[in-house]
Amino acid sequence: MNDAPKPGEPGRDAYLAEGNARQARKRTAADALIRDQHGRLLLVNPTYKEGWDLPGGMAETNEPPDAAVRREVREELGLRITSLRFLCVDWVEPHGPWDDLVSFVFDAGVLSPGEADALKPSDEEISEHRFFEIPKALPLLPDRQRVRTLHALQALNDGVPRYLRNGVPL
Repeated sequence: MNDAPKPGEPGRDAYLAEGNARQARKRTAADALIRDQHGRLLLVNPTYKEGWDLPGGMAETNEPPDAAVRREVREELGLRITSLRFLCVDWVEPHGPWDDLVSFVFDAGVLSPGEADALKPSDEEISEHRFFEIPKALPLLPDRQRVRTLHALQALNDGVPRYLRNGVPL
């Protein structure tokens, strides 16, 4: 017999919170495709890992992915993103010391020359930023990020969002 409190009964929220606490948690990341007026892609050089990366980062507890990418880009580069368009999401299986990850990529648009010139690393996590022609940018990204970025660029071009599993469309 189920002793769970029924909706509206005392203790119902505590009962549900207990079940919620036992459920899996997912790490969530959100990155942005940001271009300049020449179509070059903005990359950042993190101080805490090798290689270049898209602007963005990890979501905080209970933070929506779109809010996470806005916060991360503002913290890293001082840029306030005014509009976002969803491009793709990639579920990444556990690897190395890491649990699985859900990683979003959003289109954050094209910066005006003034906006591009005003960018500066404003967080110790970023040593530099640079706009690269896309064929030069892609090899600079880690493998998982490169594949995800390729799919995000395709979604940017054809308007069809992608769901990926380990970088492979389903």
